[in-house]
Amino acid sequence: MDLKTTYMGIELKNPIIVGASNLVTNVKMAQKLEEAGAAAIVYKSLFEEQIHLESAELEEDLSEYEHRHAEMITLFPQVEHSGPKLHLMGLKEVVDAVSIPVFASLNCVYDVSWVEYAQYLEQTGVAGIELNFYHTISENQKSSSDIEKEQLNVFKKVKEALKIPVSIKLSPYYANTLNVIRNFDEAGTDGFVLFNRFFQPDIDIETEELKMPYNLSSKNDNRLSLRYVGLVSGTVKGSLCASNGIHDSEDLITVLLAGTDVVQVVSTVYKNGVSEITTMLEDLNVWMKNKGYTKLSDFKGKLSKENLTEPFAYKRAQYVDYLMKSKDIIKKYMV
Repeated sequence: MDLKTTYMGIELKNPIIVGASNLVTNVKMAQKLEEAGAAAIVYKSLFEEQIHLESAELEEDLSEYEHRHAEMITLFPQVEHSGPKLHLMGLKEVVDAVSIPVFASLNCVYDVSWVEYAQYLEQTGVAGIELNFYHTISENQKSSSDIEKEQLNVFKKVKEALKIPVSIKLSPYYANTLNVIRNFDEAGTDGFVLFNRFFQPDIDIETEELKMPYNLSSKNDNRLSLRYVGLVSGTVKGSLCASNGIHDSEDLITVLLAGTDVVQVVSTVYKNGVSEITTMLEDLNVWMKNKGYTKLSDFKGKLSKENLTEPFAYKRAQYVDYLMKSKDIIKKYMV
């Protein structure tokens, strides 16, 4: 079967991309992912906070005893070793080690940093950059519209500064996610990754302390991205990438039917190993053959909102199933 697809204007041999994680920071692992059939890789995100923290820690270690006297000059280190150099070196090694496209991922705090670090990342030879718009709301003084305007402004500045395509990885936690997607699409976004998966804090009730457990997705977590892909497919110029909860070929096929161009996988590789990528592609081939499809475009978006006559399928999310199947539910629970 012909599994080729296009993402951010770049032709890929199939729709499976390995998403940003520690998996791809090792050259040998990146090569194994390529051998297993991955069509592209998103390198681990470059976080501005991490750069500042590591730089401060390094400077503190190097100059810890330089000014320990009665008339100390300052309590704070002079950060001379700041910058994403180590990250860029690792990214460049992966870019050079594989033949498939490698995308960078970036999350910053300050407007000027987005552009500066994006330009650094572009110099490594990456095929494109994914702006990871991870915004933790910890204050109530800023309105949702202000946050959306800031992110849109950041995208425009980065897009203007780079020659390579730029996608955005969004969270679903906007007042109107579809409106946000439309605004970014009109601004020229090359791709949309739907959606970001956040590390959420937990509490250890024995120690009464906060903890940060690994937050791998489960199979049913793909429902939200499936719904929004189905709503957006055919209405935007930018490519679509379904992310979060894509664990096997069934998940892959469902989001392709909804209209995605590609998917990003991470958790399933952690849980099931690199070979799961090969299995997903083999199963996709078998399914397409059994259905009489010869290429992805034969069925991609077949069940998107644009191509469905059922008006409720992607709308009344809370109780449409009850409206459509109320008699079955009554028989099951009320008899």
